[in-house]
Amino acid sequence: MVNLIRQLGCRTLSLVQEAGRMQLFLLQALGLFFVPPYRFRNIIKQLQFIGVKSSSIILLTGAFTGMVLGLQGYYTLRKYGSESALGSAVALSLVRELGPVLTALMVSGRAGSAITAEIGIMRITEQLDALDTMAINPMQYVVMPKMIAGLMAVPLLTAIFDVIGIWGGYLVGVVLLGVSSGSYFSGMVQSVESLDVNGGIVKSLVFGITIMLVACYKGYYTARGAEGVGRATTQTVVLSAVLVLGWDYILTSFFM
Repeated sequence: MVNLIRQLGCRTLSLVQEAGRMQLFLLQALGLFFVPPYRFRNIIKQLQFIGVKSSSIILLTGAFTGMVLGLQGYYTLRKYGSESALGSAVALSLVRELGPVLTALMVSGRAGSAITAEIGIMRITEQLDALDTMAINPMQYVVMPKMIAGLMAVPLLTAIFDVIGIWGGYLVGVVLLGVSSGSYFSGMVQSVESLDVNGGIVKSLVFGITIMLVACYKGYYTARGAEGVGRATTQTVVLSAVLVLGWDYILTSFFM
């Protein structure tokens, strides 16, 4: 029993120390936001990797999510004779919750894990140490462009997800199941308020910086060779998903 309590205490202290190191890492990265040189070419390269190359999977997941919402929403609302509210149900679900969350999970799985592997390989092959030797700050050269690109790309991908999802719901609800096109869009216009849109934007910004923080941190402090890179990549995906869902609950409570 004593050993169990000791192990639990050691594990708790380890988690607290890890959280503190991540906060210091984030503060260091934020401090470099305003320090030149800004390396615009690296930022554009990361925007292309995180944003453009994630767009196809965002299009697919957004379309299928909207179609499922349209189908489930129609059969639920039909029980109460409220099929005309399908547009508002689809739009609110996407804008407030599913768009930011699913986009973040997709970006974490595709780009976050790849970023951790890239930085982790640079760490174990001593490329980051070589940058230090050449008087180039590896945080500014490697981490900063990815943080800025993630902060810009995730909200844009979320907007694409929302729009495609709404059209997916339209395809199922209006084209296949016969809901009125006018009621679909008018209900959407009447029910979606600026607070809903602002909440979605804030969530996507927080999720973007969270994913990039976890991915860069885990890669930057990778150890134990190739095995460590694999472990860091897995930890990035799992921890990002947990933090995204946790932040989603906190922010949803705030914007309710």
